[in-house]
Amino acid sequence: MKKLFALIAVFGMLMMGASVFAQDVPVTDSVADDTAMVAQEEAAAPTEETAAAPEEEEKSGLSVMHTNLKTKFIEGGAGFMGAVLMTLIFGLALAFERVIYLNLATTNTEKLLIEVENALDEGGVEAAKEVCRNARGPVASIFYQGLDRADQGIDVVEKSVVSYGSVQMGLLEKNLSWISLFISVAPMLGFMGTVIGMIQAFDKIQEQGDVSPTVVAGGIKIALITTVTGLIVAIILQFFYNYLISKVDGIVNKMEDASISLVDMLVKHNLKK
Repeated sequence: MKKLFALIAVFGMLMMGASVFAQDVPVTDSVADDTAMVAQEEAAAPTEETAAAPEEEEKSGLSVMHTNLKTKFIEGGAGFMGAVLMTLIFGLALAFERVIYLNLATTNTEKLLIEVENALDEGGVEAAKEVCRNARGPVASIFYQGLDRADQGIDVVEKSVVSYGSVQMGLLEKNLSWISLFISVAPMLGFMGTVIGMIQAFDKIQEQGDVSPTVVAGGIKIALITTVTGLIVAIILQFFYNYLISKVDGIVNKMEDASISLVDMLVKHNLKK
């Protein structure tokens, strides 16, 4: 998981570096060249409809969209836009890592309970421990800890299950606080960029000595780009955060139900003996 997180983070930083590098190319020239290229392609295209026409139109649309995103990124300022983009990259990296971890932690608890119960009936506690050892997921780990202390009494088993359940819950919620932090920081960075952009706009007004609509509108537009970007980043990460929270709650509920079932099975097994 750590290697996956590192690869995603490095890939995201490379993409950000490529976007920042695009500042060396004048934005207006790039947009003009793309527009002229699209116009030339439309003029040179035959009037008859062909199978390749929708694909070329889609490619040109993606090219224009990429150019517009690059333009807005540069207009918003590489400093604050880069910081907001970094929150998105690291937030998504942590979110993807948690999604993979929680999906791997999700197991068929009903099937595991049946296997453990059969093992208890046929081979006793050691056979049940072997079943849990070969299974993955937090439920199997909790079962193993409880079965390992089955000879010490039901009270000890219950305490062990509760204690180790708290440990597994902490592992499930790992890094969620960082995702929540990125959700809060992204809009703050956007607002900070907006405030600084407004200050720069008023500085231009003060230098010219006149309130020009062009200067005011341009400064406000550039200032608000960072706010919009920060809000978009926060919305994206919020969806992932809510999904992860619901996933953790579902796994925890299954852990609690399965733990109660394990204690009942051990009581039943001891009564049979």
